[in-house]
Amino acid sequence: MQPLAGRKLHFVGIGGAGLSGYALLAHAWGAQVSGWDRHETPYLEHLPKEISVTVSAEPDSPGGTEAIVSSAFTGTVPGLSRAEFLAELVSLQDSIVVAGAHGKTTTAAMIAFVLDRLGEDPGFLIGADVPQLGANARAGSGWLVVEGDESDRTIAQLHPKIAVVTNVDLDHHTEFASRSEVAELFERWLDDVPHAVRGEDLAPYDGELSVTGEHNRRNAATALAALGLAGVDGRRAWPVLREFRGAGRRLEEIGVAGDVRVVDDYAHHPTEIRATLAALREQGGGRILALFQPHLYSRTRHLARETAAALAEADVVAVTEIYGAREEPLKGVSGKLVVDALSELRPGMTIGWTPRVEDGARFLVRRARPGDVVLTVGAGDVDRAASFVLEELG
Repeated sequence: MQPLAGRKLHFVGIGGAGLSGYALLAHAWGAQVSGWDRHETPYLEHLPKEISVTVSAEPDSPGGTEAIVSSAFTGTVPGLSRAEFLAELVSLQDSIVVAGAHGKTTTAAMIAFVLDRLGEDPGFLIGADVPQLGANARAGSGWLVVEGDESDRTIAQLHPKIAVVTNVDLDHHTEFASRSEVAELFERWLDDVPHAVRGEDLAPYDGELSVTGEHNRRNAATALAALGLAGVDGRRAWPVLREFRGAGRRLEEIGVAGDVRVVDDYAHHPTEIRATLAALREQGGGRILALFQPHLYSRTRHLARETAAALAEADVVAVTEIYGAREEPLKGVSGKLVVDALSELRPGMTIGWTPRVEDGARFLVRRARPGDVVLTVGAGDVDRAASFVLEELG
């Protein structure tokens, strides 16, 4: 399969989870591929050596190439947007696109894992590494499993054979005014595809799983429904699904030191934080000491109290300054908003306002004792604290 043969494509922001996967697929489909990023990232390690990558302060744009531009660099270099190119990829192969406010990475990974283990040779483009599949992306001759994104409404540009919405929630406050607006976008999208799965309509899967938590039982039910539409009988899928051990940064155990487990998770919305903490409680053990890094100024402004209410289900919490990502700071909005709300909701709780990630890690290390779980949680770079915690505990 070489549908992109003869194309010369240059990926601006190739080090991200999204564009690195698109570049890998484009190369496998016959294109001549190059790319640029400001930093070396783990995702670059998955790219074949034939893909030339430049790491420098400013983006380059080689002549004679079509630029595919990451959302992080839109307006910097002219070219096709990430969403426009993904729409092209989805149109070139029978595809399953998984979207939704929460759980889309794990659900997409579950679908790809089952198809892989059943010998169906899937391709996949997923927003996190899937250790059992060896990467976050791969070309294949079977179904193409794609994690979609509603944050900028570009999910509407994707036209797969099977569309999945795990659930609906208001998570992107600069784009949507209400939850109903998000629901309307998803409904229009689902109405425009041959086959649709609505995860919120399904009962949680009650079979055996290697991943814990009510949210993962719901992810599993959604994945099985999508696999059924793809022609995979449940009796074949169930025994395989129970072997799935998760995607990167989703309740990922980083290590154990001094009889303290260190776990990392991508949760950044109150619904996700609550689900992560509930899953850790389900695993048993001692106290949960959480280092939380708020993500985006807009989300923190709107959801500081709800975030604090979710974090209140931990035993000890340290909160860092906000990871702004693509947003500029907002006056009066900082991680301290979460700390203040948490202090009101849980008087007497051990809470640390630790603007730097390293300070938050030290705060928890000083309070950890055998049997505890230290959880690093957030969608920014808080995961770098996990190795530091292990070193300090060791």
